[in-house]
Amino acid sequence: MEALWIALTVVVACFGGWPVTAGILRLSQSHTVAAIELSENNQQFPNQQPENAQDPAADSTAEFETSAGVTAPGLEPTEAESSPPTASPHAGVLRGGLLIGMLERAAVVLAILSNQPVAIAYVVAIKGLGRYPELKGAPAASERFIIGTLASLLWAAAVTVLAKVLLL
Repeated sequence: MEALWIALTVVVACFGGWPVTAGILRLSQSHTVAAIELSENNQQFPNQQPENAQDPAADSTAEFETSAGVTAPGLEPTEAESSPPTASPHAGVLRGGLLIGMLERAAVVLAILSNQPVAIAYVVAIKGLGRYPELKGAPAASERFIIGTLASLLWAAAVTVLAKVLLL
């Protein structure tokens, strides 16, 4: 029965930590930062219309682009669209964070349950060293990394301690 509680604790810590961490990251992001990040990606802030916004349904010749920046068949690309798409300097940063976060939370649970809390330091060190090249040039990403890591670690530790006190 104890193995079942341990497995359940790992599952709750791993999968429950994802929305908790995402929510904390969303709360920590100001509207100014969100607007800057969206403008860097050529997107609009939610509920904000551009000054020259048009209803695409009103113009039957509206161009539709695919995600790769290629216009739909039969439509002529504009000069800006004919150039190859360039990656933004922040593209690709922090990919794989969901899987890394789940593995991190599972490692924290197992470290606490096995009475080896020093293993949490190893997890944080490995994660930090692995992400250092991506984070050293991106202050906003490094702040999100710290907030996300702390939220994830605290969630996993809280779930584990609660399970250890109440169930194990």
